[in-house]
Amino acid sequence: MDDEIDGPFKATVEELRELMELRRGEAITEIKNRYGDVQELCSRLKTSPTQGLRGLAADMTRRVTTYGKNIIPPKPPKTFLRLMWEAIQDVTLIMLIIAALISLGLSFIPKQHKEGGAESEAEWFEGVAILVAILIVVLVTAFNDYSKERQFRGLKDKLDQEHKMSVIRAGEIVQIIVADIVVGDIAICKYGDLLPADGVIIHSNDLKIDESSLTGESDSIKKGVDTDPMLLSGTHVMEGSGKFVVTAVGLHSQTGQIFSLLLGGDKKKSGPAKVKVEDGNEEAAVGTYSKVHETEARNGKQEEELEKLLQDRDEPGESEGKSVLQAKLTKLAIQIGYVGCTVAVLTTIILIVRLCIVEFGIEKNEWSTDYISDFVDSFILGVTVLVVAVPEGLPLAVTISLAYSVKKMMYDNNLVRHLDACETMGNATAICSDKTGTLTTNRMTVVQSYFCNKLHKEVPDRESIPESVYNSILQSISINSGYTSKIMPPESEGHLPRQVGNKTECALLGFILAMEDDYQMVRDQWPPERFIHMYTFNSSRKSMSTVIPLETGGYRLYTKGASEVIMRKCVQIIDEQGLPQPFSPDMKNKIQSEVIEPMASEGLRTLCLAYRDFGPKESPDWEDEANIVQALTFLAITGIEDPVRGEVPDAILQCQQAGITVRMVTGDNINTARSIATKCGILVPGDEFLVLDGKEFNRKIRDRSGKIQQHLLDKVWPKLRVLARSSPTDKHTLVKGIIDSKLNPNREVVAVTGDGTNDAPALKKADVGFAMGIAGTDVAKEASDIILTDDNFTSIVKAVMWGRNVYDSIAKFLQFQLTVNLTAITVTVISAMTIGDSPLKAIQMLWVNLIMDSLASLALATEPPTPALLTRKPYGRTKPLISRTMMKNILGHFIYQFIVIMVLLFAGEKLFDIDNGRGSHGGPTQHFTIIFNTFVFMQIFNEVNSRKVHGERNVFDGILNNYIFVGVVVATVIAQILLVCFGDIIFSCKALDIVQWLWCIAFGLGTLLWQQLICSIPTKSLPRLLAIGREADTGIRITTADVSDQADVSRSESRAELRRGQILWMRGITRLQQQIRVVHAFQDGLRTIERKSLNNSIHEFMSNQSKYDIGSIKHDADSAPNSTVNSAETAL
Repeated sequence: MDDEIDGPFKATVEELRELMELRRGEAITEIKNRYGDVQELCSRLKTSPTQGLRGLAADMTRRVTTYGKNIIPPKPPKTFLRLMWEAIQDVTLIMLIIAALISLGLSFIPKQHKEGGAESEAEWFEGVAILVAILIVVLVTAFNDYSKERQFRGLKDKLDQEHKMSVIRAGEIVQIIVADIVVGDIAICKYGDLLPADGVIIHSNDLKIDESSLTGESDSIKKGVDTDPMLLSGTHVMEGSGKFVVTAVGLHSQTGQIFSLLLGGDKKKSGPAKVKVEDGNEEAAVGTYSKVHETEARNGKQEEELEKLLQDRDEPGESEGKSVLQAKLTKLAIQIGYVGCTVAVLTTIILIVRLCIVEFGIEKNEWSTDYISDFVDSFILGVTVLVVAVPEGLPLAVTISLAYSVKKMMYDNNLVRHLDACETMGNATAICSDKTGTLTTNRMTVVQSYFCNKLHKEVPDRESIPESVYNSILQSISINSGYTSKIMPPESEGHLPRQVGNKTECALLGFILAMEDDYQMVRDQWPPERFIHMYTFNSSRKSMSTVIPLETGGYRLYTKGASEVIMRKCVQIIDEQGLPQPFSPDMKNKIQSEVIEPMASEGLRTLCLAYRDFGPKESPDWEDEANIVQALTFLAITGIEDPVRGEVPDAILQCQQAGITVRMVTGDNINTARSIATKCGILVPGDEFLVLDGKEFNRKIRDRSGKIQQHLLDKVWPKLRVLARSSPTDKHTLVKGIIDSKLNPNREVVAVTGDGTNDAPALKKADVGFAMGIAGTDVAKEASDIILTDDNFTSIVKAVMWGRNVYDSIAKFLQFQLTVNLTAITVTVISAMTIGDSPLKAIQMLWVNLIMDSLASLALATEPPTPALLTRKPYGRTKPLISRTMMKNILGHFIYQFIVIMVLLFAGEKLFDIDNGRGSHGGPTQHFTIIFNTFVFMQIFNEVNSRKVHGERNVFDGILNNYIFVGVVVATVIAQILLVCFGDIIFSCKALDIVQWLWCIAFGLGTLLWQQLICSIPTKSLPRLLAIGREADTGIRITTADVSDQADVSRSESRAELRRGQILWMRGITRLQQQIRVVHAFQDGLRTIERKSLNNSIHEFMSNQSKYDIGSIKHDADSAPNSTVNSAETAL
């Protein structure tokens, strides 16, 4: 046997790759002709279909060497020089470089009409200084991009560790990360999994796979040894379970072949890679390979499709809607850009016209080449005004704030997959939460049971149960459950045993252990290969059934599921003697009222166990489920306790105080749901609320023709607090209805939690989708925006706090930045019109722009959150980004700073008894240095004011908790002192004496006192027109499934208009694109990393829908039933 296992492999990589390209009948025929059966294929791969690989290090190394590792190499990171090259592509930087080079060149031309001197000889300093400033800007931008890419890699490693798969090693089922899977591994798949490798089925139970990512078929495909044994990486397990031998991993798998094409070298030059398709005659591009694409292969459409996919990959996110903050920032940035461009052009024209009038009109001077330098200086100043006017630090602040928050949120058990979800969560007005595991501990225990017409409120004595009934209960629980669910010994002495797998099944298994029996012995006697048929749980069945053969001939079907569903199908009940008796409607009603409802009112989850026997002469059609799972014999009811998490009531109270409505959406019995909701604080006595089940909910929101009407939904959702016995479709309907509703003027922003495969539509539709990191399926995680690594509702509250902090951080930076920009622009324009010069030189404004933008964004975007964030109402979709309070601060400080600068400009020489700097086009003067120094110190102290955006008077509150802020302020002050003292000609500064320094600092400190005066102005007295940055009244995110043809046309027209004007402006004139690219890169990187880690990136390349949306899941009776959980219990 050892020789067989340790001998050379008898299947090559190419042979296995060709095998995996076949489907259905051709695949079965090929396996039979080439190997005989799957057992022989396992033998050639030196593995055992029952014991798996032995897990020896030498064997693992040999398999990796021969067949490759299950890792798709990431795209090589961009070098720092490449990032610098991309940063320097900005149009305004190019314009400044050209102007600086011209200025540098002209500085070496002998002057004819200007006096010489040290200043004249050092004119080349200005050109060099501008080039140095540009270099610093490029280095900062490139370093920022580089640091974000490093964060991508770190996040990828974490996500890779999160995705695991069950395999059999040395006869034991173990969980390993997908990167450690090798060819020859015997893997176990269950519903909700994303297959990480290609394989051939050894055994399956009601296994159905969604292959839409590869074939485009939206209907789930039934898989089995005799139907279609081929499993492909990147596809979803929609129902059932199975065991398969891994035949291809990494770049040799179907997903890997596509990645090798898309992430390889020059695609356009080399052309698409080719692989053989089913008939062996035609060829198709790997990136578009599909059985159903053969017609396209013949007419050559693959190349066009592939090119489009490559383009979509390089320019992601265009079809996605923007988040709340993104939409508002985009609109605001465009408006600022228009103003900045206008002012820059106006400044340049004024300076040039004034120069011409003075020199050639009034002075009557002759034209000389020396004047070219003056024109270049005017142009440089105009471009610099544009640089200062556009707040390119704004996207940088967004990126820093989001990156900082995402990193910190990981410590709060929030793994953020999409950056925009972080700040969107801060605007949430409603949370639709699951019950199990989120509001409850998800550690379940059977505390009550009912069988043989007797209610047990403790674990019954085994001796008191008839032997036949006990054996039936033992077999029903042990066999009719996922074999991956089990009770493991505690990790350390004194702790509770570990529940692995489905927690409700673990509760039933614990019930067996409590009766001092062993469920594993039963499972060993009944391996899945002996099962005749299996009906796995789904949301329409609300039950799970398994058929086994009887030793005396015939079959027995064990069923468990929702009590009312199973009991309705029962025709017999086991009595006290263990004998079946007729089960009358009166008896059913009695059990419902005296057993099930009391259990549910105590918050217990009730499950019914039943069975049915088939005689030896019967030949049931196992595919006819409706006729198989009926005429059952009632066996038992169990009451399962799942305690409410101790911290949840306080967390829900926090949400309610923060203006967030929490709704419970569960598959449980309505009485159980009501009891748990009351314990959690979702239902508050005295409040007006609705508690509905799925049927009543649908009755209230549909018209006579059965169609959902928004106006009917609007009558239900505001008061709805609990939706019980709900299906995934009900959850999606509720979420969509709340989002689309216009009852709230600021529009609702909805967060949703989900753990099952069919929660994907609701998670996608929600503004923020939370997937459960522990109990959630891979499909749910892929559809989500944030993964709760502890499945705890309190983590959602922390996400709200961080989201609001992001929103406030951006508002703080906006308040600060717009004050700087408004003052600098106004001063420049006024001085250009009056004195023909600017007290703030080009190099000084570049310094202000660099330091005040980059460092201020770092300081204000990293403010830690405070509990006070949860005491105010959410902003909502349409609330202006710049509130009236913020605009009051911006205009108030602008007035103060403008007056101070103008007084210093026109009277500074008299106040300080110094030389007049106006009209002096020579070297630096103390006059203009005082203006520059005062301007900078006013911004430094106003940075402290900007820490508060809601009218708070104490601007120093919590300042010492933000070390970054303190460090930035100190560093800026030190840099300014060095610049003024030693800047000399390079920075157009002249050293100041101590009195002048004190006056500059005093003017800066005046902003703190001025802030107190501004706070005294009542905000409500200001006109609402001062609030700007309001988002259009549209939804945040638009997915493919939500967009009608009319919406597509509208969006296309809108996008076309943006391209013609605004997008061209942003890409061509402003520097916003530099940092926006960082945000987009970060978002796309997270999406790519997550998809790659789940081996599901084919969705992005092979389907028109880049997301797993509702369109890819069927809810009608003809499609594969929808799964939400492993077994009957999790979604009940």
